[in-house]
Amino acid sequence: MPYTPAPDSAAPTAPPTPPVPLAELLAREDLGLRRIAGPAEAELLWVHTSEMADPYPYLLGGELLLTAGVLLTDPDHQPDHYVSRLVEAGAAALGFGVRPVHEAVPRGLVEACDRYGLPLLEVPPETPFTAIARAVWRLMAEARHRELRRVTRAQQALATAAARPDPVPAVLQQLASQLDGRAVLLTARGEEVHAAGRDVGPEAVAALTRLARVVAGDRPGAPASATDTHGDTRLSAYALGGGEGLALTLAARRRGPGDHTVAGIAVILLSLLAAPHQGADAANRSAALVRLLLGASPSEVAPLLGGGPGSGSGLWTVVHARRTDGAPADALTAGALGASLGTALVDTGGGEGRGGGAGSPVRLLLPEGNGIAPQPGWTLGASAPTPVPGLDAADSLAARALAHARATRAPLTVDAPVSGLAALVPPGQAAAHARALLSPLTAPLADTLRCWLSLHGSWDRTAVALAVHRNTVRQRIGRCGELLGKDLDDMDVRTELWFALRQG
Repeated sequence: MPYTPAPDSAAPTAPPTPPVPLAELLAREDLGLRRIAGPAEAELLWVHTSEMADPYPYLLGGELLLTAGVLLTDPDHQPDHYVSRLVEAGAAALGFGVRPVHEAVPRGLVEACDRYGLPLLEVPPETPFTAIARAVWRLMAEARHRELRRVTRAQQALATAAARPDPVPAVLQQLASQLDGRAVLLTARGEEVHAAGRDVGPEAVAALTRLARVVAGDRPGAPASATDTHGDTRLSAYALGGGEGLALTLAARRRGPGDHTVAGIAVILLSLLAAPHQGADAANRSAALVRLLLGASPSEVAPLLGGGPGSGSGLWTVVHARRTDGAPADALTAGALGASLGTALVDTGGGEGRGGGAGSPVRLLLPEGNGIAPQPGWTLGASAPTPVPGLDAADSLAARALAHARATRAPLTVDAPVSGLAALVPPGQAAAHARALLSPLTAPLADTLRCWLSLHGSWDRTAVALAVHRNTVRQRIGRCGELLGKDLDDMDVRTELWFALRQG
C-alpha cells in the first residue's frame, strides 16, 4: 500500500493557520457578499486581487481572487478560458466587484463558474476589496486562536493522562478522544500493545498495521512518520523513540490543522513512557543475566546492575507493587512505575500468590540510594535495604509488606529492620530461640500468625492480606494457639511470638 512520509522536520510548536470556510465569509452581513454561481463549500487560504487576463502564474492555490472585470470589456476575452485557468491554478473562489466597470456580473462568467465548479461571489459597490481581505484575515486569526486553545487543552489533558498509574493506555485514550478517532500502539511486527477509541473496521486496522511496519522497522532510512487514507478515513503512523520498535498509529475521519501537533505531543510522551530507563545500561543488564545463567553468583553480577560499589556489596531494596484498582499491570505500565522509582529492573510476573490475592505483583529492584515514596494508583510493599546474598529473604519481606499495605489500605509499607530492644539480642541466639519456639508451626500457620499479629489481631484485615476467608484465619490462629500451648490473647505472649517471627 502506498504511503506518504511526513516531513523529517520536527512537529511545529503551533498549528498552521487554518483555512476559512467560504460560508463564514458569506455570513458577514457587513460585507454584503452573495454567492451567485458554483458550489457553496470552499476553503479560503488567501485573498488576492488581480485584473490580469491570466493570473495563473501568480496564484498559489486556495485564493479568493477579487476582480472588477476590467478586461471582461474586451470582446476577445473568453470567460470560459479565464475560469478554467483559475480552477487549474487551484483558486478557491472568485469575487466579482460590480461598478464602476460592470453594472452586473457578466452572464458568461456566471455560466463558466457553474460549468467548472468555481464559487462566484458578487461584491456590492459599497464593499472595498480591502474590507474583504481584512475580514478573511480576521476569521483566520480567530480560527487560529481557537485551534491554539484546543492544542493547549489537549496538551494539558495528555500530560495529566501521562501522570496516571496506567499512563500508556490513558494517553492513548485521551489522544483518541482529542482526535475523535482511534489510537493504537503497535510493534514493528504489527502486534497490538494498546488501543483506544472508536472502531474503524478490520480493513483500516490492517492498513494501520502496514503503516506501523513502515515507520517502526529497523531498516536504514525508515521515515519517522507516514500517512495514508482508507476510504474517508485518514491514517497516520509515528515511530516512537527509545529503540523499542513501537509505532503510534491513528485513524480519524477528519484531520484538523492542530491534529499533527497534538499527535506530536503524544509521540513525545509515549516515547518517554515506553523507553527503557537509562539508570542501568541495557548491555550491562544483559551481561548480568548471561553470567547468572552460566553459574555466576548474584554478588558477582551485582556491580553490572549499577546498584553499589564495585565490590558488589551495595544494598538493594525489593519492592512489590499492585494496582490499587486491582487491574493487571502490563509491561509498559510496570515500566513506567519503574521509571518513577528510578529503576529499570522490573518484573511483571513474580509468582502466584505473592503479596496476597490471585495473580502476581509487579516486582522491582531498587539500587542503593534510590528512595521509595508512594506512587499514585499503586499499593507498594518494600523490604529494608539488603545486601545481595539476602535478596531472596528480602523478596519475602516485600511480599509481606505489600500484604500489610493492602490490608490497611496504606499506599506504602516498608518492612523495617530489627531495631530497638530486639537489636540488643545477638542474631544467632535470637534465631535459635525463634526456631525452638515456632517449631510446632507449619510455614502457612507461621505466616498467618505473623500477618495477624502485624495487623493487631484483626480477622478481616488478615483475611484481606492473605486472600482467604476470615473463618480460615480464625481456624489457623486457633490451631497456632493449640500447637504452641499459649494464650494468644496475652500481650506478653504476643510480644514474644512477634519477636520470634521477626527473625524469620
